[in-house]
Amino acid sequence: MPKLKLLFGVHNHQPVGNFDRVFEELFEKSYRPYFDVLEPHATLKTAAHFTGPLLEWMQRHRPDFFKRLRGMAQSGRLEIMSGGFYEPILSSLPEEDAVGQIRMMNAFLEAEFGVTPRGLWLAERIWSPTLPSLIAKAGIEYTVLDDTHFYYAGLEAEQIHGYFITENQGHALKIFPISKTLRYSIPFDLPDVTLEHLKRFRDENGFDAVTYADDGEKFGGWPETYEWVYEQGYLNNLFTALEASHDWLETVTFSEYIDRTPPVGRVYLPMASYDEMMEWALPHRVASRFEALKADLKKQGMDEAGYRTFLRGGQWDNFLTKYEESNLMHKKMLHVSRKVHRLPAAQQQDSGALRELYRGQCNCAQWHGLFGGLYLNYLRHALYNHLIAAENIADTLLDGADRGLTVEVLDYNHDGHEEVIVSNPVMTAAIAPAYGGGLFELDHRPACFNLSNVLKRREEAYHRKLEKAEAADMEDEAQPASIHDRVRVKEPGLKDRLVYDVFERYSFLERFLPGDTTLADIKSSRYRELGDFAGHPYAVMHRSEGAAHQPFELALQRDGRVMQDGVPQAVTVSKRYTFTPDAGEIAVQVTVTHRGDRPLDVLWAEEMNFTLLAGNAPDRYYVSPALGAERPRMDSEGGLEEVATFGMQDEAFGFRLTLDVEPALDWWWYPVETISQSEEGFERTYQGSCLVAHQALRLDAGASQAFALQLTLSRTNG
Repeated sequence: MPKLKLLFGVHNHQPVGNFDRVFEELFEKSYRPYFDVLEPHATLKTAAHFTGPLLEWMQRHRPDFFKRLRGMAQSGRLEIMSGGFYEPILSSLPEEDAVGQIRMMNAFLEAEFGVTPRGLWLAERIWSPTLPSLIAKAGIEYTVLDDTHFYYAGLEAEQIHGYFITENQGHALKIFPISKTLRYSIPFDLPDVTLEHLKRFRDENGFDAVTYADDGEKFGGWPETYEWVYEQGYLNNLFTALEASHDWLETVTFSEYIDRTPPVGRVYLPMASYDEMMEWALPHRVASRFEALKADLKKQGMDEAGYRTFLRGGQWDNFLTKYEESNLMHKKMLHVSRKVHRLPAAQQQDSGALRELYRGQCNCAQWHGLFGGLYLNYLRHALYNHLIAAENIADTLLDGADRGLTVEVLDYNHDGHEEVIVSNPVMTAAIAPAYGGGLFELDHRPACFNLSNVLKRREEAYHRKLEKAEAADMEDEAQPASIHDRVRVKEPGLKDRLVYDVFERYSFLERFLPGDTTLADIKSSRYRELGDFAGHPYAVMHRSEGAAHQPFELALQRDGRVMQDGVPQAVTVSKRYTFTPDAGEIAVQVTVTHRGDRPLDVLWAEEMNFTLLAGNAPDRYYVSPALGAERPRMDSEGGLEEVATFGMQDEAFGFRLTLDVEPALDWWWYPVETISQSEEGFERTYQGSCLVAHQALRLDAGASQAFALQLTLSRTNG
């Protein structure tokens, strides 16, 4: 019987915006020791993929490591795979960006390692049937995908081995199926168990070749794996066992196998990713029912092999509906991409705009599952930071540094309604008339900082596991469990902090509340909303057509109602935004008109949500003359009475946000904190701060009350 060919590859990745200390830690715990163990096993042939952010970090900080990789690649022992340089989801990008990212990686690998890559790692193995034609344009011959994709195409287990051919519009691509059995066995089972799986593939299934490819961080970077993989010798034992099995097992590279062996056949795969990703993409209620359905099938004695062809979760694109914040990042990327590609090709490169755009396309902050992803505010900030930088370059080159105001009216977030994007060299403001006339993006352009990058507190399917997690035995086992099987908490009492928001975390949303509402009610979402204004459509009454160096006005209005003693009262809210051409200023005039037939007696509030990223840093704090020398940090909560000026200062990025109100109003503030899971367990994360300007509002029928708010973004010396 012929030898079984094992195609063994690792995918090594750190996202754009991750902390330098994390790169350092993962290099020392995972990437370097993996190759320390692999290199002496001279007969093994393997593959590796490194993403652009990690390559750039190693190039700066560990150049000697590049020499090692180059030597292994030149000897034919190591095949280095290409991919989108900054690890984007290729199917979510404009085609020119997707092809450009792959070509950037190809050029880097050729320059640094002297190899021309033939294969590509797909970020999160997210497949779309149109990808073969796109990938072919970048000169790539093959990729690797989970066997999950093949089951969804109707293939049986005994058919999924070697590699297949697929095509789109005549553009062919070779695809190697990754064995889920091996993915879950390595590095968590003893080497003997993994070898038993491999023997069955050869002897029982008659496979010629099988693929293992998964995250390199599993080898030392995942919780509790460093001790197992290196200190207890798992990886060396595995490689030794593979070499010792040379009479029936052979490791080969992907390119070597393609050159020696024809494909198993042709296949057309549906849009898919690995099983877990597609479950994470489901809305939380559906995800809970999906998990319950699988449990019921298991109780009925049906194993995964019986239903996996027919039972699947969602698709990656569902994250753009599950999380509006993900959608806004994605649409910001598309908006900036269009601007960058208006520049001549040479100017895109030479100005740095294209690289900044590509950095802003890294996928990790755009979704959430087992890993923190979207819930990590610094990763979201990194994407916005690079996208705003790219936009700054493009706008300056296209329209000049003294361009004044530009106004765009378009369906920016693709919800079927028009949004208004107002921009000058100092700030960008994005307003959604259809969603309470709220401000959903506020960029301080000199700092490349989106202050509206605040995540909504929402229910997740895994939240019901918190009680189990807090009661779990925390003792370590002899062998580490897969992070898919771990249930841990990083601090006690998290289940008591679960709070879910009704509305998106936009700013300048009008709220009508009972007069006895407290800060605790607002923070915990236990308040009663008496009005139908926040989150509801406002009509555009007027939009000025002024020139670039004239102020711009946007007048909005909603005829709604406010409940008074259980009786709806007709109320009109008029809201007018005014922007100046060359300053970071927004004037907001809000007028409440009571059109009902009895006196209105409520608590009126204007809600704003902004972030300075760090909740407990001494250089990010609230400012107000009423606070004196006190500097409450961003994770604090509190209140002030009859204050005309309140704001936030960021010494790290060097700017201040000031809110001036007329008349003077009472203020509440509190941190917006989420409870999410990551590979380390359940954790609490500061997402931003909610500022609520409020006042008791008493209006007779036909009466009005006006409130003026002035937002100013200014540079500081701090």
